[in-house]
Amino acid sequence: MKQTLRNPAIYVLLVAPALALYCLFFVYPMLSSSFYAFTDWNGLEQYKFVGMENFTKAFGDPDFRSAIVNNLYFILFSVGVQVPLIIFLAILISGVRQLQRFYKTTVFIPSILSTSVIGILWGFIYEPEIGPLNKLLGLFGVEPIYWLAEGKWAMLAVLITNAWQWIGFYIVLVLAAILAIPREIGEAAEIDGADGFKRAWYITVPLIRPIISVVVMLSIAGAMRVVDIILVMTKGGPVGATEVMASYLVNHAMGVNPSYGFGTAISLIIFAFALVLTALYQLTLGRAMEGGDSE
Repeated sequence: MKQTLRNPAIYVLLVAPALALYCLFFVYPMLSSSFYAFTDWNGLEQYKFVGMENFTKAFGDPDFRSAIVNNLYFILFSVGVQVPLIIFLAILISGVRQLQRFYKTTVFIPSILSTSVIGILWGFIYEPEIGPLNKLLGLFGVEPIYWLAEGKWAMLAVLITNAWQWIGFYIVLVLAAILAIPREIGEAAEIDGADGFKRAWYITVPLIRPIISVVVMLSIAGAMRVVDIILVMTKGGPVGATEVMASYLVNHAMGVNPSYGFGTAISLIIFAFALVLTALYQLTLGRAMEGGDSE
């Protein structure tokens, strides 16, 4: 048996089926998409090679440049607001002695709900006349706010909704890492006089740095491909205030007169942005966090 496992051909044979499926359903579609991104093709007629025209058209459109900025808003909100809140809530739940499973299940439920359901639910919450949010603000004398119809509020409303949908999934990941920390470490810190905040800041957070790094990368990737909540709640409006690159692709390349070449070019741009941003994070802050953990 040991002699068999030392044969490299055995490993090749075991990996070959998975590798073949990977090439068939990932590598080949990506390569073909890369080709059609340089063509003027509507999906039915014969394509025409146009070079970099699709990419030039995209970056030359002010609406697409605005969509890129909106994707950056999603990234900043996810990393700067959502991730700290995830860590805070995970630490709170980890300290609960009773009904901990109930709290874990409760925060995780939004992650398994349909985006359409969440969009309709929050659309009612944001409803300017009968929505509970404006009703609550009205108790303090605040005039009704058109959350999804005013450009200055629409993006914030969508950011909050998107965070509410996915924050529970990340909390469960971080909570699993916290609960895996040996109890002896916390007990030793308690004996040394460390209160709850000091234990969390100087012990818990440093020990869960690897999972925090994963959460940040997943948040960046999710912010780059966000589209469903946008299409359900605002369709990119009002006046492009919530348009992101993926919704721009759907609205401009998949309409009555589809342009799959242009749409494929945008999808490659989204892929390139996500790849560069996650690589930059991994080479800078991600590597620093992993290095700090290994020390």
